Formats: sequence, C-alpha cells, structure tokens
Amino acid sequence: MDSFCKSARDSASPFNCLVFDLDDTLYSSRTGIAEALRKNIDDYLVEKCGFAESKASSLRSELFRTYGSSLAGLRALGYDIDADDYHSYVHGRLPYHLIKPDPQLRNVVLSIPQRKIIFTNSDGAHAIRVLKRLGLEDCFDQIICFETMNPNLSKSTHPNEFPVLLKPSLDAMQIAIQAADVDPRHTLFLDDNHRNVAAGKTVGLRTVLVGKSVRTMEADYAVEAVKDLPKVIPEIWAVPVEGRDQALVRTRSEIDSIPTPTPVGA
Repeated sequence: MDSFCKSARDSASPFNCLVFDLDDTLYSSRTGIAEALRKNIDDYLVEKCGFAESKASSLRSELFRTYGSSLAGLRALGYDIDADDYHSYVHGRLPYHLIKPDPQLRNVVLSIPQRKIIFTNSDGAHAIRVLKRLGLEDCFDQIICFETMNPNLSKSTHPNEFPVLLKPSLDAMQIAIQAADVDPRHTLFLDDNHRNVAAGKTVGLRTVLVGKSVRTMEADYAVEAVKDLPKVIPEIWAVPVEGRDQALVRTRSEIDSIPTPTPVGA
C-alpha cells in the first residue's frame, strides 16, 4: 500500500480533461430511449417530410450511415429543415422518465479531478434534460452540443449553405477541441460509437469505447460502463499533468472506495 501511494504521488495522470458522449454512454442503450428516438425520427420523416411510412425506417438508417444524422442528411438533400423544429419533435417527445438517477455513476464522475465535458450530437436542451434525469446536472464543466458545432445554421438562406456538422466529422471534432480548449494528447474521449471513437483517435484524442469489454484498434481502452473507469483506467486519479500542486492525489484506498455497480440480478 505504501509503495503504491508513493508511486501515485510521484506519477502524473496522462489526462487533463475527460470528454464524454451523452446518449448510450452515460446511460445504457437498453433504457428504451434509443428505440423511442428512432420511432420519432421515422414519424418526422412521414409527417413533416412526406415520405412513405413503409420507407421511413430504411431511409433513417441510410441517412445516419451517410450523413451522421437524419437532420444532416435531409438538409444535404435539399430539405429546408429547421433544426429547432426537428429537435423539438424527435427529442421533445422522448420518454425521459425511463432514465433513472444513477448515484453510483454520480460518485464516479464527481471523483474525477480533471475537467469533465459533455460532447453530444444532440441539442443542448436534450443534454440538460438527460443530465438532470441522471442526477448529473452539476457534474460537468461544459456542454458541447449541436448548437456549438452549428452556430450559423439558423442564418442560412438555403439548406446547403451551412452543412450540418456532427460527430464523426473531423471538422466537428476539431470544433469541439477548440471549444473545450484542450490538448488532444492529454484528453480522454469516451463514446459508444465506433466511428466517433475512430474520429477521436484521428484528431489525436485518447479514446475509450464504452459498452464493450474488448477495445477496437481505434480505442485505447474499452469499458462496459462509465462506472467501470476506476478499475479499468485508474491512472485518471493520479495527479493531472498540469496543476500538480492543486490536484488531489488519489491513493489506492481512495480509488477502491469509489462504488462499483452491482451485477444485474444480484
């Protein structure tokens, strides 16, 4: 124990900042939110854009694969979709009550001594609602969201004037890095999407694939849940590279005291 504590005091964390994706990263993809979101997008394509109901699901999937989101794809194809109206429709009708407070996750996030940032393709209103449902509304220093990446979209005079930028676009990743004012080499980026993780690696971020126990080539780490960070990446709790005098040094006993999730069915 003493040797570990001395090692921790003499070492430095490789990370100055942690950047978290939101949906399906901070909470499980099995909540039902993702299914509801897909249904809302399908309904939007039918009700607002006039597509046949039988084709909505396949069109949504194709737009996501090609453009990163249905909104980005529709605007790229020339549909004059208002982003606020789109988000109000597809997010505003979500069953947010399915997302429950997570005290264990809150304890882990609060114990992280570095800056903590949300980076989501969703709009800011959705991000705030999700964080409140999880009990994490006061845990992050900054939210980088749709509006951050697309500040001029509301000023466009035609759909193609300002293409929608979202993860995994490298331009979107660079905007996030600039908005967060971080050094990618000392920033840990956590996301459940393989393409987003690959984009993060391309721009120099250290990467974590969330929702998997085995990492991919583009992921430096893999965790089944964010709550697993203390046991998978304990070096987060060492002294950050910058501000060593101000940061808290975490000992092995402190890391072990962070609650770990109870197995399902236990």
